[in-house]
Amino acid sequence: MQDEFLLFALPVFVAAMAFEWAWGRRRGRNTYGWADTLTSLSQGLLSQAVAAVTPLLQTGIYAWVQPRLHLLPTARWASPLGWILAVICYDFCDYWLHRVSHESALFWAAHAVHHQSEHFNLSTALRQESFYSVMGFPFFLPLAVIGFSSEQFITAGMVVLLYQFWIHTEHIGRLGWLDRVFSTPSNHRVHHAVNPGYLDRNYGAVLVVWDRMFGSFAEETEPCVYGTVKPLASWNPLWGVAQFYVEIGRRMAVTPRLIDKLRVPFKSPSWMPPGVVPTDSPEEAARRLAQPRFDPPLPTAARVWAGAVFAACALGVGSWLVNSEALDTAVQWLAAGLLAGALWCMGRCLRTTARPLLPGLLGVALGLLLTLLALRA
Repeated sequence: MQDEFLLFALPVFVAAMAFEWAWGRRRGRNTYGWADTLTSLSQGLLSQAVAAVTPLLQTGIYAWVQPRLHLLPTARWASPLGWILAVICYDFCDYWLHRVSHESALFWAAHAVHHQSEHFNLSTALRQESFYSVMGFPFFLPLAVIGFSSEQFITAGMVVLLYQFWIHTEHIGRLGWLDRVFSTPSNHRVHHAVNPGYLDRNYGAVLVVWDRMFGSFAEETEPCVYGTVKPLASWNPLWGVAQFYVEIGRRMAVTPRLIDKLRVPFKSPSWMPPGVVPTDSPEEAARRLAQPRFDPPLPTAARVWAGAVFAACALGVGSWLVNSEALDTAVQWLAAGLLAGALWCMGRCLRTTARPLLPGLLGVALGLLLTLLALRA
């Protein structure tokens, strides 16, 4: 159901992004970059691939827990008010997952993908994390214990996810009282910014009242600089997923004491163990705000081939999601491998020193092979 709904919503997303791009061009404030947009959308494809191969962690455990451990009867929540409460409770649980994902290095490694873009536009909303929901499923099990059905859990998750699409834009300003209650573009710009006063603020997906209640709210008072404190500086989607996991491993490797090595994944993403030189000094933070956006010039051939690879990947993932229930586990994993290989080729096309012909051809071939694999069902 979720896959079909997202495929149905995709044309709306594309139309909205096209309108935002055209509006920005007309007003002389284009917030899009070709390579950045392809990378953001590629992360969305990867997230769908991970969801397809991890159904147990997406909804399976919830569906198992709910009928066995619910304290209140599911029928109690069957009214329209019950469905509204399911969305509110889901949003509350998501607040805490989101907050932990900024306060724990291991969870941040899964979530950082969504923050790596140095642009802020509707395509950023589709820059979904591959392992966020895989690691985050325990945060939503209280909904099962309360008694919300699996259908309500899935629907509430889609409502919260879809709501967040429109708040990823620089073209909508302050919205008065709405900014005090809901997550709005102004509030969410703060969340994506690396300005020192904005870091780790405004976690709410639909309601920003959670941030006001638990002391994590910040109002937009100065222009935002987007991205991560340590910039990704790459258009390779696979490196985007791996970057902070590699950073955790590097910190553990250079940490002298074993106890501190074990603490690294669970401490703050900015925490440096004793004996390790910190890299997030105030001087470094100031330099980050003044650092130019990563947007190296690319030859036309690189842009064209990268676009062709992405189009082949999008066709393949669309075919895969439509037929995913008919594919066995081995084929699902093979499909994920083909997608990863194709997106690696896309990243190679977008290197400033790359010769895009060979990786472009290989990437398109892998994307088309993914389509044929999915359609065989």
